[in-house]
Amino acid sequence: MSNFHVIDADAHFIEPESMWPKYLERQFHAMAPRTTVNAEGKGVTVIGDTVLFASRYDLDDTPAFRLKAMDGEKIHGAIMYPTLGVLFGAIQRLDLNAALCRAYNNWASDYCSANKERLFASAVVTQCDVFEAVKEARRAISEKNLTGVVLRPNPVGGRNFDDPSWEPLWNVLEELDTPLVLHEGTAPAGCLPTVAFDRFTNYNYRHAISHPFEQMIAIMTLISGGVLERHPKLRVVQVEAGCGWVPYWLERLDHHTTPWHLRGNVALKMKPSDYFKRQVLVSADPEENILKEVVSAIGDDNIAFSTDFPHADHQFEGMVARCADRPELTDATKAKILGTNVARFFRIPIKAGAMA
Repeated sequence: MSNFHVIDADAHFIEPESMWPKYLERQFHAMAPRTTVNAEGKGVTVIGDTVLFASRYDLDDTPAFRLKAMDGEKIHGAIMYPTLGVLFGAIQRLDLNAALCRAYNNWASDYCSANKERLFASAVVTQCDVFEAVKEARRAISEKNLTGVVLRPNPVGGRNFDDPSWEPLWNVLEELDTPLVLHEGTAPAGCLPTVAFDRFTNYNYRHAISHPFEQMIAIMTLISGGVLERHPKLRVVQVEAGCGWVPYWLERLDHHTTPWHLRGNVALKMKPSDYFKRQVLVSADPEENILKEVVSAIGDDNIAFSTDFPHADHQFEGMVARCADRPELTDATKAKILGTNVARFFRIPIKAGAMA
C-alpha cells in the first residue's frame, strides 16, 4: 500500500450521556438525552418526551481510543459527525433544539482539541429556524474551530433546500468558506418526513431506502432549484449513502433539463452534472464494487473515502486497504479518493511527503 494521506470523510462520535450535564445549559437539564428501557424491554434514547432510537452503543469514545483505531488503519485525519445529533431535527421545540446543538458543538470542539491536526468535526445547527442556524454556524465555525455544517437532507419544518428561506445559511457558508454536509439518519417513524417511512416498518428497508433517496432528493433541489448556480462557492458534501447512485441520478437530472421537462424548473446555465462536478463531494463505501465505473462516469474529483467508524454498517479493519489496493484504480485516483478531495473540500492541509 502506497504512502497515501488518508482522511476519513465520514466518521462518527458516540456522544456520552455524561457530557450533557457539563455542556447543556442548566435550564434544559431535565430534557437532556438519556437512556431508558421501552415497553418491549429495549434500550432507547429519549430527549424530553421524544423517543429517538432503540439501539445503543456501549463505547468509551475518547480521543485516545479514536486515534489508536485510526493509527491501526493508517488514517491520518477524520471528519466526524454525531450519532445522536443527526436526529436533533426530530426535536420541534426550538429553544431545546438550538441548545442541544450548542452543547454538542462545544463538546465536539473540546474533543477535537486533543489533536487539531487529525480530528475534525462539523457543526450541528437547528433546522427548525434558519436564523438560529445561521447564528450557530457563525459561532461554531469562527469561535469553536469546527469545519462544515451538517444538516439532514430531509425537509425539516416542511422546507426543501430550494426554499428561499434557506438563502441566509447558504450565504454564510460561502462567507465562512466551509462546506454544507448532508447526512441522513434513521429515526422512528413520525419524527421527520423520510422516504419510505410511510410504506414500511422494517428497519432494514427504511435504512436501505432513506439514506440514498433522501440524498438524491436533496441534491436535486440544490442543483435543479438553482441554489448552486446562485452560490457558486457553496461546497456540498454527501455522506453515508454510497456513490453508486450518482451517475444514474446526474444523467436523469441532465435529461430533465430538456425543453419538454422545463415546466416549473429554474432555467440553469449549465447541466446539473456540471454543478455537481464543480461543487459536490460524495463519500464512497470502501466495499463498493462499482467504484471504478463511477470514476469512469463522473471522474475522480468528487469522490471521497469513508468508514462510518465506529458504527456497525461496515467492517472497520482493512478499510483503507480495500480502497488502496484496488488494481483497477490508478495511484493518482486513489490519492484523490483517499484524502486529497476531502482535504480540498474541508480546507485541510495535506501531510508533507504523502501522495497528493
